[in-house]
Amino acid sequence: MHSRRPPKIIVLDMDSSESPTYGEQEGSPYNGHFGCTCYHPLFVFNQLGDVERCALRPGNVHSADGWRAVLEPVIARYRGIVKRLYFHGDAAFANPEIYEFLEAEGIGYTIRLPANSVLQNRIGHLLKRPVGRPPHEVRRYFASFSYQAQSWKKPRRVVAKVEWHPGELYPRVGFIVTNLVRPAERVIAFYNQRGTAEQWIKEGKSAIKWTRLSCRTFGSNAVRLQLHVLAYNLGNFMRTLALPQGGGAVVADQPARKADQDRREGRQPRSLRHFPARRGRGVAADVRRHPVADRPAACTARTGMTAAV
Repeated sequence: MHSRRPPKIIVLDMDSSESPTYGEQEGSPYNGHFGCTCYHPLFVFNQLGDVERCALRPGNVHSADGWRAVLEPVIARYRGIVKRLYFHGDAAFANPEIYEFLEAEGIGYTIRLPANSVLQNRIGHLLKRPVGRPPHEVRRYFASFSYQAQSWKKPRRVVAKVEWHPGELYPRVGFIVTNLVRPAERVIAFYNQRGTAEQWIKEGKSAIKWTRLSCRTFGSNAVRLQLHVLAYNLGNFMRTLALPQGGGAVVADQPARKADQDRREGRQPRSLRHFPARRGRGVAADVRRHPVADRPAACTARTGMTAAV
């Protein structure tokens, strides 16, 4: 599909997940973070929800372990085809090797940066509680500065967001390392889009059941995961064709609309219009929901049914 109509922008999102095991599958040791014996697969999604590449890993590896073997083939696939390529990642991928790799490829990235005392001192003026009565709405403050950790070879841009929520004593603070030149608010908004990757992982778990890796050997389970991902991509491709552009997931419990309500999203209900059968323009009149002329017929139908009983 991309070979016939190459996209102009590709946004990659890398994230890991757990696949719990309940037997003695090979390579499924105990993971202290997830609190279970599991596999720890790694996924790369694009902005359309397709899985670009995945890899099954043992359950006791770090979340970013083996990132190059998964990410590099995906970037090589789009090299020279896509004009702009972007990357999202959570704090597990805050690694200077990843920064240098993305910068060498000319890829824009936003990666969550774990907080430390140096970063917090740079935004100390935003961590003081605002003067006056506590507000009833969330207050957000942004900051942008240059920062270089000891393991970094050069300084990089860091964007900070501070949120003061009503009823909370301390603020919520987050740091993003990026090479984008956008304003701080837009950098944060761009990074927040990576939350959809977690939803796609949930779809794979609930709809495709790609956590069912019950084979005994590690290689067999790796093949089984690839088959699950292939089925997921096929379903996502069909959903892209069926739903309108920008459509999200299908929700089965949406309330039914009224019979005379316009079914286009974001529009107000419109009453039905009656146009004359003759040619040419005519005055359109609203059709009443309960025409009086129909009531005698309805009463006659009820009387006939009563007499029949």
